[in-house]
Amino acid sequence: MTPNAGERLSRQPETARPPLAVSFEFFPPKTDAMEARFWDSLERLAPLGPRFVSVTYGAGGTTRERTLRMVSRITAESGVPAAAHLTCVGASREQVDTVVRGFAQAGVNSIVALRGDPPEGVGQPFTPHPEGYAGAADLVAGLRRIGDFDISVAAYPEKHPQSPDWDAEIDNLKRKLDAGANRAITQMFFENADYWRFLERARKAGITAPIVPGIQPIHSFRQIASFASKCGANVPHWLADRFDGLDDDPETHALVAAAVAAEQVTELLDSGVTEFHFYTLNRSSLVLALARLLGIRP
Repeated sequence: MTPNAGERLSRQPETARPPLAVSFEFFPPKTDAMEARFWDSLERLAPLGPRFVSVTYGAGGTTRERTLRMVSRITAESGVPAAAHLTCVGASREQVDTVVRGFAQAGVNSIVALRGDPPEGVGQPFTPHPEGYAGAADLVAGLRRIGDFDISVAAYPEKHPQSPDWDAEIDNLKRKLDAGANRAITQMFFENADYWRFLERARKAGITAPIVPGIQPIHSFRQIASFASKCGANVPHWLADRFDGLDDDPETHALVAAAVAAEQVTELLDSGVTEFHFYTLNRSSLVLALARLLGIRP
């Protein structure tokens, strides 16, 4: 994970470092027990003062109503800014715009705008709805026409699995930001060098917007490795080796997970990163520990 010499030279002096900012991603719970854990985790993380808490949006809009309900309640009850995920899969522009206006009426002014994965699953070809938005850049432009939203979009440090090459990948990111997005949030990655190479490519292409690293604490290595394989994120051999044989040893697994995540975020922090987005999986313990390492406390 250690940056090379050139990257070290680009680190900001300690005195010049701006305040740190964090944001957290949750998913809509499906059961009463999962919902209880959702609200417990949010209650524990809210005092950290996140920039926003986002709630995901299922493939093809399958969690649309739950997402709206959760972000509406977060906005109304917690005092934490809520961001709603939004995709354009399987819906017309009119349908998507209706959802967006529903978010706005609920007081939700932040949106994570994504093309989205087809209902058939991650990696399947994307076919726009005949009357829908063509992709994430088109969706961002549509959001800008509706209102003054704070918009985040996705970035892929290891390249989206469906991108033919790096030029196409960076061009797609640039179009999303040029359409009006405020920032990009990366997919999870486990080698910091991948983030730095991606950032260098983006800056060379004239992209100046913040590209926030998305950090995935490993609550379950088996689960995260499975998800990573589907979305094109590499699980390096050294990481697999650290968790080898720990499936039936949750206590050691948790200690190793904390050490891995701590190493990643502190290296990024020391290299000048000042904003982090954490994929919580609706759990708070590891994220709370990482925030403390970053110096962020209630």
